[in-house]
Amino acid sequence: MHDAAIDQALTAELQERMPLVGTLGIEFYAAAPDAVRARMAWKPERCTTDGILHGGAIMAFADSLGGFLAFLNLPEGAMATTTIESKTNFFRAVRGGHVHAEATALHAGRSTIVIDTDLSDDAGKRVARVTQTQAVLRG
Repeated sequence: MHDAAIDQALTAELQERMPLVGTLGIEFYAAAPDAVRARMAWKPERCTTDGILHGGAIMAFADSLGGFLAFLNLPEGAMATTTIESKTNFFRAVRGGHVHAEATALHAGRSTIVIDTDLSDDAGKRVARVTQTQAVLRG
């Protein structure tokens, strides 16, 4: 995943539709109903003390990918999704480079969609894992 090309058109579209994606500088490799893959660069303004990428930035990154993947898996007649639960495990600090993420659906049902997002650093070492539940919203 780390050597994949960024999809510039997809990135621009999602940064426009989801302003936080632009604020976080999230760049997308690919998106399909089976997986969404993207990266987010380390930047000083996204850090906590000692130049460590803030956990909230990592969680927002994962939530953005999970929400988009849930949208790609909406059942017939549904309009949107919203996060109703999120669980994050952090494994290591990020002090530079990029965080790379792949979101996959664990369950895509009529009322909820459960997403697992695995996040790693440039060396391929796991940074965090986020599991979230998205409620399916109907018109």
